[in-house]
Amino acid sequence: MSPSAIRRARYWLGGGVAVVTVASITLGWLLWTGTVHANNPSTSSYPVRGVDVSGYQGAVDWPVLAGQGIRFAFVKATEGSTFVDDHFAANLAGANAAGLRVGAYHFFSFESPGATQADNVIRTVPADDLSLPVVVDLESYGEFGLNPAPTEDVRRELGVLLDRLSTAYGGRPVVYATAESYDRYLAGSFPDVDIWIRDTWREPALSDGRAWTFWQFSDRHRLAGYAGQEPFIDLDVFAGSQAEWEAYGR
Repeated sequence: MSPSAIRRARYWLGGGVAVVTVASITLGWLLWTGTVHANNPSTSSYPVRGVDVSGYQGAVDWPVLAGQGIRFAFVKATEGSTFVDDHFAANLAGANAAGLRVGAYHFFSFESPGATQADNVIRTVPADDLSLPVVVDLESYGEFGLNPAPTEDVRRELGVLLDRLSTAYGGRPVVYATAESYDRYLAGSFPDVDIWIRDTWREPALSDGRAWTFWQFSDRHRLAGYAGQEPFIDLDVFAGSQAEWEAYGR
């Protein structure tokens, strides 16, 4: 190849790399800002869509939120043995008044016993105001991202919590998990709980072949109706049909 041909090849190669780099940065920015989404399942495949919220979304205008095709809401209630979300009562009342089916979720702590976490949930969450099961949110946080809590310890305390909540609320809780926390703590265990799985990149398939009931498909959507410090809102779907939804948890 002549020197001029080599220069032309380098020119085109360099230009191609630059285009790919710019395109990758642009796509990353669009995903990060919630302008485009890796996941947005069709309503024909998953007709029942919902949200999960916490105090980070601030005050929620539930009729406005519900008017955007939202059928259910899971609202954060508690965390660990003492924390109560300061928007829980308002969110629970508002979501119910807007005609949504509502559940409450508890963020599981690796640092306190399952029994005292159950006490926190039970004294905070009124059973009569729920039309969906209580949820236990099981995911790594802080130092446990790099140093995961021992599997057997977590399963023991989680089992205590689930048993107490089952008795208090008259039905087995749902467990929310990331793929990592599912594989570490849930795969092959707790077969009588429904799974709510997080996967913001693709439709989830659990590693042990188990079916999931709820799927959090996005943590970077923007909807009208809330004004907190968090600009994004989590979106979820139910695994079944409209008829299955009407029967679920009844």
